[in-house]
Amino acid sequence: MSKHRPRLMIVIGTRPEAIKLAPVTLAAMHDGRFEPCVVRTSQHREMLDQMIEHFALPVAVDLDIMRHDQDLAQITTAALEGLYRTIAERRPACVVVQGDTTTTFCGALAAFYHRIPVAHVEAGLRTGDRFQPFPEEINRRLTGQVTDFHFAPTEGARSNLLREGVPASRIWVTGNTAIDALQITLARGAGLASPPGRRLLVTAHRRENHGAPMAAICDALLRLMERFDDLSVRFPVHLSPRVRSTVFERLRGHPRIALEEPLGYADFVRAMAESTLILSDSGGVQEEAPSLGKPVLVLRETTERPEAVEVGAAVLVGTDADRIVSEVSRLLEDAARYERMASAGNPFGDGTAGRRIVELLADELL
Repeated sequence: MSKHRPRLMIVIGTRPEAIKLAPVTLAAMHDGRFEPCVVRTSQHREMLDQMIEHFALPVAVDLDIMRHDQDLAQITTAALEGLYRTIAERRPACVVVQGDTTTTFCGALAAFYHRIPVAHVEAGLRTGDRFQPFPEEINRRLTGQVTDFHFAPTEGARSNLLREGVPASRIWVTGNTAIDALQITLARGAGLASPPGRRLLVTAHRRENHGAPMAAICDALLRLMERFDDLSVRFPVHLSPRVRSTVFERLRGHPRIALEEPLGYADFVRAMAESTLILSDSGGVQEEAPSLGKPVLVLRETTERPEAVEVGAAVLVGTDADRIVSEVSRLLEDAARYERMASAGNPFGDGTAGRRIVELLADELL
């Protein structure tokens, strides 16, 4: 550890974590009062590599835990052992985790075992269903049990924490760092465009959507292609073999459905900007798309981000093919309805959450 600066250990395992912790890391580097130490578990590899490169994050340790078709127990044990050992070696003043992945929970638990404070970025998100999303809902609840600094993105998230007994003095509403990352990327020239025709951008990867739900999403897309001859689909397909087997089997070869490899973050921002509307089970997309004026139909039965639904920027449609076709058709056929969703605004922050979090940690730790 630096003789003069306490170390912030920033733990990253997946692409979304890198996106949302990049603003915190960059703010800490700019602030200068902390020594940032980025540790990646590589719970995901290729998609995480893209984000590390995009934001030029200075990785100090790579635990390289990813194995082919690994299960949750394997991810958990490898991440916990690696992070426990790394924390012992690096002795940070605080461990910063984000969101709800297995890496998040293991980073928080390993820090707790060492009696080192935990800062949880994007704390307090809840669906109220332990299995929706799975395993993320339990990951974030368990992380909250050992967290010292709860950085809630919204007042709704703060209220969730208060109901669970977290002291108000340990909760700070900061906004969501996803908006910071989006603004950083747009400032670097991701670019906005309006290509001809109407386009759906589709992403789907969550474990609860594997199998029959993923097949229903694909069937809905095929029905929409029959209904709207000016409509095309852009579908970056997640690297999960369980996602790819279903998607490629059902959609490969359709002339207006482009199945692509996962996009880099700047390319994905551009893809969102160029879409007419978005179908996604991603939490990050629910946060980002309203800033770009793009309606989101959420391919889930529940969401821990109700603010987007409440302001009218998103609609929960689940994975029933009839419901998906109906909701997409309504937006494409009703210009006034589309405009209401597109202009609803973003309830998730102003793009300064990363800096705010670093300042709060400085106030508490220095």
